[in-house]
Amino acid sequence: MFDKLKATEDKFEEISAALTDPAVTSDNERYAKLMREYKSLAPVVEKYREYTSYKKAERDALELIDETGDRELKDLAREELESARENLSRIEEELKILLIPKDPNDEKNVIIEIRGGAGGEEASLFANSLFRMYSMYAEARRWKIDILNANPTELGGYKEISFSVEGDGAYSRFKFESGVHRVQRVPETESQGRIHTSTVTVAVLPEADEVELEIDPAELKIDVFRASGAGGQHINKTESAVRITHLPTGTVVECQDERSQHKNKDKAMKILRSRLYDRLLEEQNSRIATERRSQVGRGDRSERIRTYNFPEGRLTDHRIGLTVYRLESIMNGAIDEIIDALITADQAAKLASDE
Repeated sequence: MFDKLKATEDKFEEISAALTDPAVTSDNERYAKLMREYKSLAPVVEKYREYTSYKKAERDALELIDETGDRELKDLAREELESARENLSRIEEELKILLIPKDPNDEKNVIIEIRGGAGGEEASLFANSLFRMYSMYAEARRWKIDILNANPTELGGYKEISFSVEGDGAYSRFKFESGVHRVQRVPETESQGRIHTSTVTVAVLPEADEVELEIDPAELKIDVFRASGAGGQHINKTESAVRITHLPTGTVVECQDERSQHKNKDKAMKILRSRLYDRLLEEQNSRIATERRSQVGRGDRSERIRTYNFPEGRLTDHRIGLTVYRLESIMNGAIDEIIDALITADQAAKLASDE
């Protein structure tokens, strides 16, 4: 591990020097790439340097214990030695976590797709609740949200909604949200006060750019049609809605949220590219069974991952057995505690698989 850390520090120093080179600073693309790498290595190098400073303190304390005849100095040196070793033990564990291979998609923007499942109108209303929860969370982190496509219902829900979130590390925070979310509550549409169970499916896709995934235009079937929805004066007047079918995979994407056909096509291509990229990732992951076993469940859209019980004010994440009783604040976007627990569980599983 420490050979790897020393090599990481050497690489960090090389990048640091390169970032001051006029030939690099004048090349925006190269500078941006090096700066991203610099930022990703900085926490590891900082922690490694903290480790080496305590390692020196340990050596100095041992040397003083061996060489001095002064009893008081020996006692002080032993205290220093104990403190240094406690810190070394702590930092070693932190370094192990920092050295876990990072998901190459963690820094990407994301596309989130929410669809009402079992439960009819109540599922559509909860889809809107989840959209609101994710939006409030993203806004609190000052990330940009852009609705790509929406199919609203007359009662204010969504049969489905797709939106992008742009911000540093967006995928790393949202990636564990993929799966089936179950809600238990008294529906707004229910007059008898009976608790109803419904489900919503969430898919989280890392946003892929054109460089990462080239799509042959000859493999696309593009249709235009009149938009339809729960209202709006522009509805059904022009053929601005766009449907794109990727013929090799049968993947179909529709966008009708914008008035411009051109904008709808751009948004549809963004979703299509990310869905195809996600499909490639799933194929890769399925070929690496051991890696999948070392991760907290995510990505399987049929897996029930979470229950939101409104009468009890309770949220339970079934993957890690986490239950919290502050559902109101969670629905208002305070989901960091849940996300942090999932990340910690994933890291622990990966560390255990490496031992």
